[in-house]
Amino acid sequence: MRVCLASTSPARLMLLRQAGIEPLTRAPQVDEEAVIADVETREARTLPPDEHVLLLARRKAADVAATLVAEDPSFDGLVIGGDSMFELDGEILGKPYLPEVAAARWRAMRGRTGVLHSGHSVYRVAPGEPLREAHAVAEASVGFAADVTDAEIDAYVATGEPLLVAGAFTVDSLGGAFIDRVEGDPSTVVGMSLSTVRRLCGELGVTWTDLWQPRTVS
Repeated sequence: MRVCLASTSPARLMLLRQAGIEPLTRAPQVDEEAVIADVETREARTLPPDEHVLLLARRKAADVAATLVAEDPSFDGLVIGGDSMFELDGEILGKPYLPEVAAARWRAMRGRTGVLHSGHSVYRVAPGEPLREAHAVAEASVGFAADVTDAEIDAYVATGEPLLVAGAFTVDSLGGAFIDRVEGDPSTVVGMSLSTVRRLCGELGVTWTDLWQPRTVS
């Protein structure tokens, strides 16, 4: 069965590959800010993190699923979409982009614990059949080391790694040494909860192990 990742995130692609799945990748054509602004305006409220990430994950997966059906009617498989955001004491911390923002954020986060919210949407696409979708939100708490020094923060920020990731940190690369604990599915913090995706696949009648690609032995 084929799998398409509705994302160009290297972290999500790496997770699926490590889990034995080699997906196609498609970039969803979704204006995330416009989607959120439209819903919040219509409903006259600010979406909480769990609704925010789930809405975007569903829109991304739906966009790619519709594109696949139009471009490749023979596609038989799954489309997986996701979105993540980090919350610290009720404040949403997205991608910092700027070094000074990332450094200030790390100085504020050390010794504290935040929550990574990750939305997931999985579509079952089959020729001649209507699209079916399952979705869910996963959360994991992240505790940052209290003894991270200013020099370590500056060196980490200088690598550029934290600038383009939600919350300004990674757990599976250079930033992992500055994290004391993770409570919840660790892959959630990387970018996508594999256990959640597996459960959603099951809801759609797909066995996770059927998605594994045969490994070649040299």
